Amino acid sequence: MKKLILLSTTLAATLLMAEAPSAELTADIAAAKTAADAANAKLKALESKLPQNQDIMTNMKLGYMKTDGNTNTETFSLDGKIKKEWGNNSLALVFDAQYGNADDALGNNELTKNKYFAELQYAYKFTGSLSATVVAGYKDDKFSTYNYQSYVGPGVKYKAYKSAKQELNAEASLLYAYDELQDQYPSEDFTNGYGSYKAKVTYGLQIVDNLKFDQELSYRASMDDSENYFAYSKSELSSKISDVFSAGISYKIDYTNLVADGIEQRDNTLAAFISLDY
Repeated sequence: MKKLILLSTTLAATLLMAEAPSAELTADIAAAKTAADAANAKLKALESKLPQNQDIMTNMKLGYMKTDGNTNTETFSLDGKIKKEWGNNSLALVFDAQYGNADDALGNNELTKNKYFAELQYAYKFTGSLSATVVAGYKDDKFSTYNYQSYVGPGVKYKAYKSAKQELNAEASLLYAYDELQDQYPSEDFTNGYGSYKAKVTYGLQIVDNLKFDQELSYRASMDDSENYFAYSKSELSSKISDVFSAGISYKIDYTNLVADGIEQRDNTLAAFISLDY
């Protein structure tokens, strides 16, 4: 019996010693983990020194609408964004052009839309969320009270929220604006140059893998005259049809508060488009 107990004890001790790692093996594992942590830290430090994406990113949207009948109409739209990044710097150009004409049953041709807008923005990124900006914009609309509108000035841009499916950005700028009335709308009270401010919010939602919703809202107003303001809204729904092409629909509202008699304050545009990203 004693021999059986002794044999069992010896066997159990042998099994425990076989399963327990040796002190040398434990030390080697700890050293390997330390070396791996140091290598990962060095890799991250080296990657942080690489230049950021320096490619030019381009998005173009081309829209077209045609109607036939008593009145034949054609409407074209082209809007997009071109952006270049280097280090903490970026330069972005956004533009929007709309053109339309109509032919009646008698063959008379009439221009119905002729609008161009462009905005150039330089940004310097202080942190992942906050950037300083300088923005310059120009708008020419043949069917508005103005011959053209322009502005330039500094501002800030803040990335308020970003996740895998949503993104919210906000911008604010202090601007010097210069507007010129069309010749047929003379006004003694009109001031060409004035101080103004602009606020802008953009929101993006990836509804499903190939369907996205984007919303842009902006408001620009004179500091001296609260009645002199401009508002803009663009709602867009787009779906990926390939790696570079998307199809979608957009609805734009362009509002000008001070207009001449006979001119609509609100200009609405509904368009279907094909988008190209490269």
